[in-house]
Amino acid sequence: MEAGFSPLAAIVFSAIVFAGSAQFASISIVGAGGGAGAAVAAATLMNSRFLPMSAAVGPSFSGGPLKRAAKGQTVVDASWAMSSRGDGTFDEHLLIGASAIAYAMCVSGTAVGAIWGDKLGDPSSFGLDAIFPAFFFGLLLNELRSRRARGVAALGAAIALVLVPITPPGVPVLVASLASLVGLSRRARAEVLERQEAEGEPR
Repeated sequence: MEAGFSPLAAIVFSAIVFAGSAQFASISIVGAGGGAGAAVAAATLMNSRFLPMSAAVGPSFSGGPLKRAAKGQTVVDASWAMSSRGDGTFDEHLLIGASAIAYAMCVSGTAVGAIWGDKLGDPSSFGLDAIFPAFFFGLLLNELRSRRARGVAALGAAIALVLVPITPPGVPVLVASLASLVGLSRRARAEVLERQEAEGEPR
């Protein structure tokens, strides 16, 4: 509400822009007096990390190109990580189901905050600022089991840290995610080939 959003606008915004980082970036810009164009550009850059994520999960979706593209709209960080089978493929039903639950909770949570948020007091007093770092750290833990994965994570972090001071918001995340995707895809592909060779499957 501090950014000038009405309760209805906040709820609609949450329903349309289903990504916390993009929402925070847009609201920060609008709250600081920036225009709609800058807010949309920042949100687009933040959400552009879903392009490589969707490309990775696309082959695991059933159906034709248009149907797979529609299913790709359900990809978010948590469902993408949860549905990964660890061999470069993804569980389609788990991904879509997890995203559906997260979407319902996101919109309903925004509605509660927009309508009754002023009665909850200062959110920082509840330690809610720790949720996002803890959430992404939890997603990262599953990928730190091998030396290669740890190296990819370190490379992505280094790229983001270098780009943060010199590029617009969203660019560091996008570039770092692309670098990480390449490394993790190579690792996953190598593991699939090793498993196929061990099981005598054709490559």
